[in-house]
Amino acid sequence: MSNYQIVVFSILLLLLIFLAAFFSIAETGLMAVNRYRLRHQARLKKAYASRLLQLLKRPDRLLATILIGNTFANMLSSSLATLIALHFWGERGALIAAIILTFVVLIFAEIVPKTIAALYPEKIARWVSLPIQLVLKILYPAVWLANSITSGLLRLFHVPMIYSAEPLSREELRSVVYDTSGKISRQYQNMLLNILDLSKLTVDDAMISRSEMAGIDIDDPVEKIIDYINKYHQDWIPIYRDNLNQIIGVLYTHDMLRLLLTKTSFSKELIEHHLQEPYFVPAGTALNIQLAWFQQSHDKVAFVVDEYGEIQGLLTLNDILEEIVGDFTSITAGKRIQPQTDGSFLVDGAMTVREFNRRTDWELPLAARTINGLIIEYLEALPHIGMSVLIMGYPIEIMQVKDNRVKVAKISPRLE
Repeated sequence: MSNYQIVVFSILLLLLIFLAAFFSIAETGLMAVNRYRLRHQARLKKAYASRLLQLLKRPDRLLATILIGNTFANMLSSSLATLIALHFWGERGALIAAIILTFVVLIFAEIVPKTIAALYPEKIARWVSLPIQLVLKILYPAVWLANSITSGLLRLFHVPMIYSAEPLSREELRSVVYDTSGKISRQYQNMLLNILDLSKLTVDDAMISRSEMAGIDIDDPVEKIIDYINKYHQDWIPIYRDNLNQIIGVLYTHDMLRLLLTKTSFSKELIEHHLQEPYFVPAGTALNIQLAWFQQSHDKVAFVVDEYGEIQGLLTLNDILEEIVGDFTSITAGKRIQPQTDGSFLVDGAMTVREFNRRTDWELPLAARTINGLIIEYLEALPHIGMSVLIMGYPIEIMQVKDNRVKVAKISPRLE
């Protein structure tokens, strides 16, 4: 073998190793690229993203193209290396070539390019997409033959050929949102997580409990009703007869104020005439289903009832929205939870455990809906001022009690 041939074979060997490295970096980069980000870029009319999605649409063709090219480069480089080694070292050259080439290919055509592709998959995929597309067209007959044989073998072993990507589950979406830390604000991140949690919550988790409900007894004197309306700061008022289980309708205050301004005579019959029919929802209804109902209906107030028809609480559209975005008014929130200098919090017993956890980033258990219910659940007794309980490592002291309910509790940081 002449020196000229040795030089030519050496150059070809280097080119083949480079070609093997190219196919290795292309394989890892294309398989590791973020397809959701690609779809976003494709919607922005980015040509490279559309090209990559087209390649990834048939991963069998893509992998066949890369593996055929990679195998060809490795096999031919092995033959050339053996010829060169035989020229210099004789019969021992084949073994020496195998050892040296294995080390060179492993480092320079496998580990290094694949590591780079794993670190920068999008940049690599963008760079290799056009060459791979051209190689696919050139090698299409060989790719078609290889895929036909492969598909036949897979069908023989009853392996389904599914090319469409599975949609992300809710928990996977939560992980994606968690990974956005530092890219979007903590507030928006929490809102997205709360939206994903809506289907796991029920109306019981967001409703105003019956003990906090206020309304008007239609049998009260007219003067008392008018006085109550003047002091009431909600957009609606539940109207009942005798007790809250006998809800007869909802009075919207803007209707009432218009009546007060336009009517010279004011009577209970006039109030009843302008009542909106009450809307009842069973306890346990999923919160996302109730939100959809509020969107489709003119009703914005729902009364939550148990299996016996007993009123358990009241739910409004605002209550559901607050589960997503948090409290609308810092004034109200400030009254319900007050931080102390020692790191503890004075908390209204009617505050929900979910709301407390959201505002403090603590992890009280969701064994009950409200702080009051949680304390009684663990105490297994009626609460009294001064009683303390340790819940999941959080010391909780009862500060105020009213009507056998915890009015105010002091919750201290978790003990180490």
